[in-house]
Parts: sequence; C-alpha cells; structure tokens
Amino acid sequence: MFNRKKKNKPAYRITISGITIDVVKKNIKNLNLRVKPSGQVRISCPVHTRDETVRQFANSKMSWIKKHLSNFQKKRKVHQPVCESGEIHHFFGQPFSLQVREKNKKPRVQIIPPDRLILQVRPGADVSKREMILKEWYRSNLKNEIEKLIRRWEPVMGVKVHDFGVKQMKTRWGTCNIRAKRIWLNLELAKMDHELLEYVVVHEMVHLLERLHNKRFHGFMTRFMPDWKSRKKRLNSESAIGIC
Repeated sequence: MFNRKKKNKPAYRITISGITIDVVKKNIKNLNLRVKPSGQVRISCPVHTRDETVRQFANSKMSWIKKHLSNFQKKRKVHQPVCESGEIHHFFGQPFSLQVREKNKKPRVQIIPPDRLILQVRPGADVSKREMILKEWYRSNLKNEIEKLIRRWEPVMGVKVHDFGVKQMKTRWGTCNIRAKRIWLNLELAKMDHELLEYVVVHEMVHLLERLHNKRFHGFMTRFMPDWKSRKKRLNSESAIGIC
C-alpha cells in the first residue's frame, strides 16, 4: 500500500484587483507563481516569507496573471456544436465537415474522404439525440485506439493494465486507479491528434510504476517517450483541461 503524502493546503488567501490568490508556504528558496487552466492562481513561497512581500510580488505580476486568466477563459468559451450540417468536427486531429442526413434507417456515423463526416439520424431526431449518436461513435473509435496503444506499450513498460474506460471529464485528460490498475481517458481525446492521445495513455500507464509526479515519474516518461514535454505543451495549448 502506498503512503499518501498530504497535499500542501493554502496557508491563506489574498485578494488583489478582485482576483483571489492561494498562498502556499513550502520549504523552498524562491517565490513561485502559477495560474492553472481552472482559473486558480497560486503563489508558493518560503515558509518565513512576510505577507507584505507576497502582496508586493503578486502586484508586480498582476498584468501577467490577468493575461493568462483571460487566455484560459477564452479557451473555455468554446462554441458548443448543435450537430447541424456545415459544422466542423474534429476526429483524431483532422477537421471534418458535418452533414446530417435524415433517413428511416438505423442511425450511424461514417467518414467519407477526404473531409466529410456523415451523421445519419432518423427524421425528427433532436440535438440531444444527434449528440448521443455522435458521442457513441467517438467513444467506440477512441476505445479501439486506446486498446491498441495499451497492448503496444505494456511490454515496453513492463506493466499490465487490467481495465480501461472512456468518459467525459471536465478537468482531466486521464486518471489512473493504481490499486485496480485501471485507467480512464477523456472522451475529448477522440478529437485530438493521435500523438496527444498516445501521450496521455503513456502518462497514465507510468503511474503504475510511480504514483507521484516526481523526478522518478519524469524519468520514466523521458525513457519511454523522449518528446513527452512537447506533446504535453501541445495538449495544454489546445484546451483548458489538465492532466493528473
């Protein structure tokens, strides 16, 4: 059984220009500032740092903080498709023009090269029904790709995934239940480039070797996927979702 480390909790919070900032005191030498995709702003500082010093530091970085909060907010305000003809939908990184066809036949989704995505629905199918059909198509294809990646990487990494699943997640690309050796992947990965999907799969599988995001974990990532940092950067630049 793993000994769980307690996460650092905010020592206190400050508010500057209407922005709430969590202040965490650690055994470190310098003040560090981080703005997360979720909108959380956090300053890590040495244990004995004076409160006034933290405030001065935050004030000096306020324009930088506001810029990043604005960028993340724009990413979250993505247009929600309503599954109508003419919309652009992505499938493993490639854009496709959606065409909705109403027929008294079993609903289905198919790709017609080079860039058409056909959504066949029964007459009168509403938006929620269209979305459900499209999501299940994404889910089926994503699960097939995940299974291939897991089987490919298991012998390379020397681990065994007992189970995996796909679900919609708002704040994570993937999670790993170490005890059950089960990984979950975000349904949105079906829209991302295959290299980014592979990065998330490998990331979660590395957790079967190391639970924490520490030097050992990063060492495994570099060994198995030397370009993992660039893949992570690409993934983070395309969405406000994070990774565990």
